[in-house]
Amino acid sequence: MFKNRAESGKNNVSGEKIAQLRKDFKEKTSQKKLAEILQLSGLDVDKNTIQRIESGARFVTDVELKMIAEALDISYEELLE
Repeated sequence: MFKNRAESGKNNVSGEKIAQLRKDFKEKTSQKKLAEILQLSGLDVDKNTIQRIESGARFVTDVELKMIAEALDISYEELLE
């Protein structure tokens, strides 16, 4: 049987890292601010989407992962560690 979840049972492995990096970003960045930055980059997300990604309740596509990494000024590989 296939399982599309992380070992923790969450829907992604990067959410906790995204939350940590967002909070430690140059200027403290809220979920709403991160969503706005991503929207300006062309990614259709809102504050609730960011909250669900960070909590592990939502899957993250490769495109989203790449754009989030760019917004946080890191490599996407760092989000997968």
